[in-house]
Amino acid sequence: MNPVRMEQPASVVHWNDEKEEMDAFISDLISKMTLEEKIGQLDLQSGIMAVTGSQVNHQYEDWVAEGKVGSVFNNFTYERAYNLQKRAVEESRLGIPIIIGHDIIHGHKTIFPQSIGEVASWDLELAEMGARIAAKEATADGIMWTFAPMADLVRDPRWGRVSEAPGEDPFLATKMSVARVQGFQGDNLSDTDTMLATAKHMVGYGLSQAGRDYGTTDVSDYELWSSQMPMFKAMVDAGIATVMTSFNDLNGIPATGSHYLLTEVLRDKWGFEGFVVTDYTAVNELVPHGYARDDKHAAEIAFNAGADMDMVGKSYMDYMAELVAEGRVDEEKIDHSVRLILEMKWRLGLFEDPYRYFDKDRAETDILTEEHLELARDAARKSSVLLSNNGALPLNLEEINSIALLGPLADSKRDMIGNWAAAGDRRTQPVSIKEGLEARLGKDVKIHTAGRHGGATYAHLHDADETSSHIGIRSVARDEIGKPAHKRNMEQAIKAAKKADVIVLAIGEEQRMSGEAASRVEITLPGNQRELMEELKKLGKPMVGVVMSGRPNDLSWEYENLDAILHAWYPGTSGGHAIADLLVGDYNPSGKLPMTFPRSVGQIPIYYNMKNTGRPYDADNENQRQEHYKSRYDDSPNTPLFAFGHGLSYTTFDYSDITLSSDTLKMEDDELSVSVTVTNSGDFAGEEVVQLYTRQLVGSRTRPVKELKGFQKIHFEKGESKDVTFTLTAEDLSFYRGDMTWGPEASNFHVFVGTASDNVQKAEFKLVD
Repeated sequence: MNPVRMEQPASVVHWNDEKEEMDAFISDLISKMTLEEKIGQLDLQSGIMAVTGSQVNHQYEDWVAEGKVGSVFNNFTYERAYNLQKRAVEESRLGIPIIIGHDIIHGHKTIFPQSIGEVASWDLELAEMGARIAAKEATADGIMWTFAPMADLVRDPRWGRVSEAPGEDPFLATKMSVARVQGFQGDNLSDTDTMLATAKHMVGYGLSQAGRDYGTTDVSDYELWSSQMPMFKAMVDAGIATVMTSFNDLNGIPATGSHYLLTEVLRDKWGFEGFVVTDYTAVNELVPHGYARDDKHAAEIAFNAGADMDMVGKSYMDYMAELVAEGRVDEEKIDHSVRLILEMKWRLGLFEDPYRYFDKDRAETDILTEEHLELARDAARKSSVLLSNNGALPLNLEEINSIALLGPLADSKRDMIGNWAAAGDRRTQPVSIKEGLEARLGKDVKIHTAGRHGGATYAHLHDADETSSHIGIRSVARDEIGKPAHKRNMEQAIKAAKKADVIVLAIGEEQRMSGEAASRVEITLPGNQRELMEELKKLGKPMVGVVMSGRPNDLSWEYENLDAILHAWYPGTSGGHAIADLLVGDYNPSGKLPMTFPRSVGQIPIYYNMKNTGRPYDADNENQRQEHYKSRYDDSPNTPLFAFGHGLSYTTFDYSDITLSSDTLKMEDDELSVSVTVTNSGDFAGEEVVQLYTRQLVGSRTRPVKELKGFQKIHFEKGESKDVTFTLTAEDLSFYRGDMTWGPEASNFHVFVGTASDNVQKAEFKLVD
């Protein structure tokens, strides 16, 4: 692999620094530090406020006081964080303040939709705003560093961390990731309501084989640079403060031990100026990977590869001094890594005032405000995707007198906020679907439920043979999810449904079925939810499904049998209110899928921007439908159940033919305007995500059948028409060519504009020299 040929020019990060003053201060500080104190700056330990990995070293507070630990995470709340900083500043020899971090992924205490749901909004302002509020709340609780955004492109819904991912498309993922960086870090890291962001995980983690966490990724250079690298390069360009290494083995080299990734690319070619932190015990894991003999050898490999900070595993703490003494690690390199970490402490303002993030007034006034809760409600509305609708939604409140609210998630608070929900309250703060509907409908519409406490829970989320030993959670979680649907309970659910005009089913996956270490081999709805729906179907009443999950599920049965499906992901603290808004039509759904939904697990991996084949199959071609020797399945259509970009509305949007400013585009100093007229031809005002795709017909490397190149989310009043224009340049059509150089090629192109990747208008143009 030749890294010189494989990336665009390095960018220049513009920090808000008094560079000369900072350099002099840090140089003086390093000159006073012992080797042990320097190594301490390279160590990150976990507190006990959350368990997010395999081990916690309970001596971490004493190590902080001794100058052996430079940063701590999972140690939040104003009081705990303040007291830990006090020990660092007042008890360690040099009084160097620590950085306090936490996984602030989609909110701190006001929880926004799960990350994959937020991407489904296709709303960059929303993504930035969500990160901005998360930073404001977290810093009010003494946290100044987050391990987000996660930018791992993913194409396998079995992978648990889909819920934290930006979807399957590098263009959309890049835009959303950069927006989140800007939200977390703001314009100036020294502002006390901003925080360090982390680009994770570098790189290839989302393509782990078989969708299994911590696994192996084996991809071509072309695939790596085309689909995995763009988000990280863009976040470096945007001034990301830190980068986290990945757990996976990438093409035979564990990412945490890859000098190529962490030094040759990240530092030398991209010009990254922040520091690199490993993931949780990732240094130690070089040993079971078979890449290091023992933890000492692992520390040598990871640090020399370019990993500045060791998370939790203590390999640097335990062995770095020996490695220096043996000449295996250069102390000057340690000095450089220490400098990078101290620079971030300077930029946070910690040397000016180590207690500046511990403001008791802010802890009481800046968290869970009414404004934040309302913005979270709006985010949940914008993130939800209407997958199908046979006219059952929005609920016609003039004709409906009663609703049966059934399913395991109908009155669940803890599942509303999903996984990686930071300091979010799972017990009292979240608004359940039941509570949201009750608040919206009042006494006008009767809500019939079944189950304990009226909780509508007589379907459970776990199969009878699942045990905690292989799913990591209680087998049925009876106290929280409800009893198995035996005959008596099923009769109660049917009795409730018979009283109602419409059945609303709150179905999906328990939040612990998504997230880290939550990969699954089956992606149909788990447990006996199907059994409940099959029985209710016999009643002949309209059935609406509200799905909550952190991944694309196989909803083939639901699509055939339910009258509408609204996918709400895990919608957050105000999710119940948002879902009620959507069900009754107070808000018109506008979300679009950031990831393809397969018809079955057998289609995986399936994504919209695949390559064509030498024997492509076209189901719309009458002749091909009868032809056997094509790239097709015998027992399933090739097409997904729901395509990337899909999302319905309560109104309809009509697209005109595409108008091009020219039928040619020149390589140099030229632009091509691509225009359509979009008309809201239905009965509701609403937002539409207008999507632009291109396809290069012939190239020095085979090209995807479609590639997203632009999108605009636009509000339309009822009956309103708007001209929507995109601009393309040759740079927009660049790719890694046959010789792995970056650039465009003269060719014929198709350009598509429409409402989803599989529902577009088409035009043609030529890119010419």
